[in-house]
Amino acid sequence: MSENENTELREQVRARYAQAATAVTTGTCNADLLTEETPVSSCCSSTTAAEGTEPDSGSCCAPTERSFGAGLYDEATAAGLPLEAVEASLGCGNPTAVAELHKGERVLDLGSGGGLDVLLPARRVGKSGFAYGVDMTDEMLPLAEKNKNEAGAENVEFLKGTIEDISLSGGSVDVVISNCVINLSTDKPADLAEMFRVLAPGGRIGASDVVAEDPLTPEERAERGSYVGCIAGALSKTEYLDGLAKAGFTGASVEFTHEPADGMHAAIIRATKPTN
Repeated sequence: MSENENTELREQVRARYAQAATAVTTGTCNADLLTEETPVSSCCSSTTAAEGTEPDSGSCCAPTERSFGAGLYDEATAAGLPLEAVEASLGCGNPTAVAELHKGERVLDLGSGGGLDVLLPARRVGKSGFAYGVDMTDEMLPLAEKNKNEAGAENVEFLKGTIEDISLSGGSVDVVISNCVINLSTDKPADLAEMFRVLAPGGRIGASDVVAEDPLTPEERAERGSYVGCIAGALSKTEYLDGLAKAGFTGASVEFTHEPADGMHAAIIRATKPTN
């Protein structure tokens, strides 16, 4: 993929998330988001309304679809958090649960959006821990800060940047999480290398992502959905495992959970940075 193609795809992703942030902030659904390439069932759509239904009148992201977005978080999990943080969730899993967080740990969420997957870990790690979020979308960052303030989360910081170039020093965190964002990266080897760099020795990944079955070619993945729809840019299971190993991780696993498109799966990804 050429540099121009990378830049164009990244801008498409940024624009899609900017639209989603605006839709949540204003409480109105942006019709431009609901296209054939980015259907309401997409993890990168701004709504989680099930096909053939309408979202709640006051919400662009009504949690009626359990495959993606806010619908993956039950009421008990999201209780007490700002509604806009929940509504802005565009992911394909619950990485906070996947990562099995503990008190005192330092956590980084890649592509933090409206902040839900930063505020939830902040609760889990407690006052002795800390939660960072990194996002490249100007429209998402103020929304995340607003949600942070409404939640009264003091152990949280949102950083502007891409997931391929994280503004944290090496060994800064114990856990890296991500929710349907790595598939959107235009330079996945750089992303995996950054995850490895910012983790302390013995640190781990607990991510949710879309992953293709091995037989599917890149062309076949693109036939099943667009890049901004979290489909065309997905790695295959073997590509994921090979990429993690090349970055230096050990004990890597990719576990399929549900199938949003033929041969394309939401998945749980785990891996560990060696202690030496």
